[in-house]
Amino acid sequence: MKNISSLLLSVVLILVSASPNLATDWPQWRGSFFNGSTDEKDLPSSWSETENIAWVSSLPGPGGATPIISNGKVFVSSMVKGTKDFVALCFDAETGKQLWRKEVGSNPHNFRRNNAASPSPVADGNNVFFMYGSGDLVGFDFEGNKLWALNIEKDYGNLSVKFGYSNSPLLYNNKLFIPVIRQTSEQDDNPLESFIIAIDSKTGKTIWKQPRQTNAHSESMEAYTTPVPMLRNGKLQILNIGADFITANDPDTGKELWRFEYWTQKVRDSRIIPSLVTDNNLIIGTRYKNRGVFALLPPDSNNTGKILWEFDEAAPDVCTPLIYQGKLYVLDGKQSKLVTCLDPNTAKKFWQYKLEGRGPWRASLTAGDGKIYCINETGEIVVLKADGEKFDPEASSGFETKIDEGPIQSSISIANGHLFIRTAENLYCIGK
Repeated sequence: MKNISSLLLSVVLILVSASPNLATDWPQWRGSFFNGSTDEKDLPSSWSETENIAWVSSLPGPGGATPIISNGKVFVSSMVKGTKDFVALCFDAETGKQLWRKEVGSNPHNFRRNNAASPSPVADGNNVFFMYGSGDLVGFDFEGNKLWALNIEKDYGNLSVKFGYSNSPLLYNNKLFIPVIRQTSEQDDNPLESFIIAIDSKTGKTIWKQPRQTNAHSESMEAYTTPVPMLRNGKLQILNIGADFITANDPDTGKELWRFEYWTQKVRDSRIIPSLVTDNNLIIGTRYKNRGVFALLPPDSNNTGKILWEFDEAAPDVCTPLIYQGKLYVLDGKQSKLVTCLDPNTAKKFWQYKLEGRGPWRASLTAGDGKIYCINETGEIVVLKADGEKFDPEASSGFETKIDEGPIQSSISIANGHLFIRTAENLYCIGK
């Protein structure tokens, strides 16, 4: 815990106070610390068909949602193979036994390389909330009893972006924060708008809805990003990136506190896929289609915000950056296939490692116990040893394996000394 910034740790402690065992769980898409890392120990660095596989449970079909682990349960969103239907699943984290399966809905849209089961669930230790690309949002208690259900697309118009709505909710203080960053339309009497909405997780009722304006156009108005929390001057802000702006909202009222235009060269396709990550007072963001990673010192009463550094040597298009043990890790998973370790304060480059393999590396990196876990769409897995400023490729490339059950479109989750890997066919629990 000592390597996690005090600012981020404060947010974590607030969340832990509301949910048991959260520190060793993976309750949101990027984990308890919202940066892709965990403080878990004794994690596996190698496994095989006969070693270090705790259990394997079959899934009804593919999905891009990352498994969520909370209070002894594993929650997975999934399509049903051969249909347009999607389901919510719950497994016992210790044994892999399926505890319940709920039919949620059907997706009328078709998107290349994507499906409706891409947003990850979120959980608070007692209840879990599933979001789907169709706009369906449903809450269950841990026994599988439905709390409420709604459809954001039905209420606010078509959520579809070019490759399908894939934003995961952020859960904080009994509020679900859901961004809808999409192309607007002026062609009818009720034009679409982009917005962020807060929903009461206990009732499913809307608490507030805040419009999100932009001067971007066409596909540049779209984003696939998930909000993250950040404490500034003792107050929480909800951050999000997309449509050429980073914005901060008040979690209680929705009021937009500030915005920063990170991309001023207006083009037709500057859509954003990677989410933000924070480190101390810095916000780490990415530009579209491998055009760079940057660190933003956010606006306050004395300034309008400032970009402190930019790194464009091997920047992501899809993968959200990782913060772990005071270092920033970025992955360009398609062009160079390079993992780069940077100083988050200066962008000083410590090392780079080239990932091999056939498939693109679109899953975001996850880390714990001095290890960085990488997985690509064809199921090739690499475990890197996180040595900070030092890196020995021969000693640190670690274990390489393959789970031939693609396409694998979700990131690896870490909880309770185990890895949770979701393929198009099965859910794996890796560890002792």
